[in-house]
Amino acid sequence: MTPPIVMPAKDNALDVHFKRKKPIIGVIHLRALPGAPRYEGESMAGIIAAALADARTLSQGGIDGIMVENAGDMPFSRPENIGYETVAALSAVCQEIRGAVDTPIGITCVANGAIPGLAVAKAVGARWVRVNQWVNAYVANEGFLNGPAALAMRYRAQIGAKDVSIFADVHVKFGAHAITADRSIAEQATDAEWFDADVLIATGTRTGSPTRPEEVAEVRAGTNLPVIVGSGLSPEQVPALMAAADGAIVGQWLKHDAKWWNPVDPHRVEQLMNAVEKERL
Repeated sequence: MTPPIVMPAKDNALDVHFKRKKPIIGVIHLRALPGAPRYEGESMAGIIAAALADARTLSQGGIDGIMVENAGDMPFSRPENIGYETVAALSAVCQEIRGAVDTPIGITCVANGAIPGLAVAKAVGARWVRVNQWVNAYVANEGFLNGPAALAMRYRAQIGAKDVSIFADVHVKFGAHAITADRSIAEQATDAEWFDADVLIATGTRTGSPTRPEEVAEVRAGTNLPVIVGSGLSPEQVPALMAAADGAIVGQWLKHDAKWWNPVDPHRVEQLMNAVEKERL
C-alpha cells in the first residue's frame, strides 16, 4: 500500500487571523460594480455606503471576520476576463471597510479570481482570499475551469503577499464534478493542501444550501489543515456543524428574509452568534 503524503507542518491560519476558536466569517455581497452587466450607473459612494452598513452590522454583532464578494457582478466573468475596473472597484470598497471596522477581512473575487483577489488583498491589507476551485478542474457555470494554484502562488510571491492566506473550497458548489468523480473528496482535499492552500472549505451544492457534517468529515480525512463550513449554516445546524468543523462562512442566512442580495439583518446576526457562543463554551 502506498503511504499517505505527509506535508510539512504550517501555522494554523485560523489561529493567525482570528482571536476566537471556530471563527464565524460573515459575507458582504456587493451590489453590481462598474463593468458588470447588471450595473446601472450607481455611484461608488452608494455601493460603498451599502457595504459599510453591512460591515458595521456584522462587526457590532460579534462576527469574527468579514468576507467581501463582488456577488452582484452576475453573470460572472471567467478568471482571465475579470477586468481592471472590477479590481479597482473591489479595492475601493474594501479599503473603506478596513477603515470603518477592526474586524479582519478577506476577499472573494468571482468567478475563481485568485490572482485579482490577491491583488486586492495586498492593496487593502486583507488577510485571506477565497478560491472556489484551487486545484484540478471542474465544469462551472462559467464553463471549464482549471485550478489556478500554480500561477496564483507565484503571483502571491511576486507581490510580497505571503501573509495573505488561501481559503480553498474542496468539492466546490455550483459545479459538475465528473472530471474528478473517480477520486474521493479526501484525495481532493490532499491535493489542495499539497498545492499550498491554508484553510479548506466544505460546502453544500449552492449558495445557502446546507453543508453536511459528513462532507466536512470527508474533507478532514484528507488533510491536516483547518476545515470550515462554506455554506448553509443556520442556528439550527450550529451544534452539528460546529462540532465537525473549525469555523464557518455565513452569507445568505444573515440577510433580511435570508436573501443574499438584502442588507444584513442585525437580529439574525445576534441569533446565529448566540448559538455559536453556546458551542464555544
